[in-house]
Amino acid sequence: MTPFPRVTLCSAASALPARGPRRPLLSPPGLSAVLPAFPACPRRSYSTEEQPQHRQKTKMIILGFSNPINWIRTRIYSFLIWAYFDQEFSIAEFSEGAKQAFAHVSKLLSQCKFDLLEELVAKEVLHVLKEKVTSLPDSHKNALAADIDEIVYTSTGDISIYYDEKGRKFVNILMCFWYLTSANIPNETLSGAGVFQVKLGDQNVETKQLLNASYEFQREFTQGVKPAWTIARIDHSKLLD
Repeated sequence: MTPFPRVTLCSAASALPARGPRRPLLSPPGLSAVLPAFPACPRRSYSTEEQPQHRQKTKMIILGFSNPINWIRTRIYSFLIWAYFDQEFSIAEFSEGAKQAFAHVSKLLSQCKFDLLEELVAKEVLHVLKEKVTSLPDSHKNALAADIDEIVYTSTGDISIYYDEKGRKFVNILMCFWYLTSANIPNETLSGAGVFQVKLGDQNVETKQLLNASYEFQREFTQGVKPAWTIARIDHSKLLD
C-alpha cells in the first residue's frame, strides 16, 4: 500500500533523535482504549468573604485562510484514528485537551518542575529540555508559560500513523499554539515576534508579545500497552532555539 506523504505544516524543531523508517498502518488493531485527559488547569475557589476579581481576558481577531490540503488531510487521518484505533476519538475534543495540556506543561516547564513532567513528556525530550531550560534567563523561562486565557489560536499540524521495526503501533499529532505573554523580553531577542499593546480597564496599557510553540503528542496503540498520550516533541520558537 502506498503510504500517505508526511507533510509538516508548522515549524517545530525536534527534540527527539531521528526515528526509524515508518510504514503506514491501516489494519484494525482491535483496540478501544479511552483517551486519558491531561490535568486540567487549576481553578481558584473563593470563600464567602472573598470576592473573585473580574479578570479581563485578552481578545484578538486572527485573520487568515486555513490550508485546504491540511484541513482535508486532518479529517482523513482523524477518521482513520477513529475507525481503526479509538471510536471515541474526536479531533475537536483532542485539540481542546491538547490546549489544556500545553498550558499545564508549559507552566511546569517555566518553573523547572521537571519531576512533575516525567509522566507527561518522553524521557529523551525531558533530558534535552532540562539542559536547555535551566540555562535560560528568567525572562525567557517566564515566557515559556502559556496562560490558558492567553492562547489566541490553536492549529492541528502534522498527523502520522505508523509502526516501527518492532511492530509497535503509534499515532503522532503535532499541535501548534500561538499565545500572548507579558514576560519582559527585549524585542531584538525575539526577532519576528509580534508585539501588541493591550488595554486593560480604562487607563492601564500592557505590552505583550505573540509567541508560538509546537507540541507533538504521541500514543502507542500496541496491544496490551497502557492507553496514554505523551508529549514526544516540544519547541518554543525563539526561546528554545
